[in-house]
Amino acid sequence: MLRATALSLFLSLTFAASTALPHCQVPCGIYGDQRRFEELLEDTETIAKAMAQIAELSEKGDALSHNQLARWVVTKEDHAGNIQKIIAQYFLAQRIKPDAENYTKQLTSAHAVIIAAMKCKQNVDPATAEALKKSILDLYRAYEGKEPVLER
Repeated sequence: MLRATALSLFLSLTFAASTALPHCQVPCGIYGDQRRFEELLEDTETIAKAMAQIAELSEKGDALSHNQLARWVVTKEDHAGNIQKIIAQYFLAQRIKPDAENYTKQLTSAHAVIIAAMKCKQNVDPATAEALKKSILDLYRAYEGKEPVLER
């Protein structure tokens, strides 16, 4: 039973693919920085919920719980990957400019978000989701130059 669950989880993770793109890389001039930060925080909330569900379902031995466990792991991975894509494809490729006054701080903050998202993929400790949220808010401060005023 455990082998079948592990195999199912492995296959789910192997074939899970995200199709959402953060923004095209055509110089259209239509950017939604605030929207991107909201999306990053929404992904972080989903990761935190997934971690809680994974912890709860891992205690159960029935097939339905194993199925749901695998789905929550995939969800956690997808949302952490989405965060990494937004940082790389939107902020690093398009929005953080080398001539910005606080370029180094912006780069360092963006890198911290990518690392925090990676750590969320690696475990289910709720503290990693909190660290991810903090790193996103730190990027907001470095990028916007002010304290966050976010809906989340």
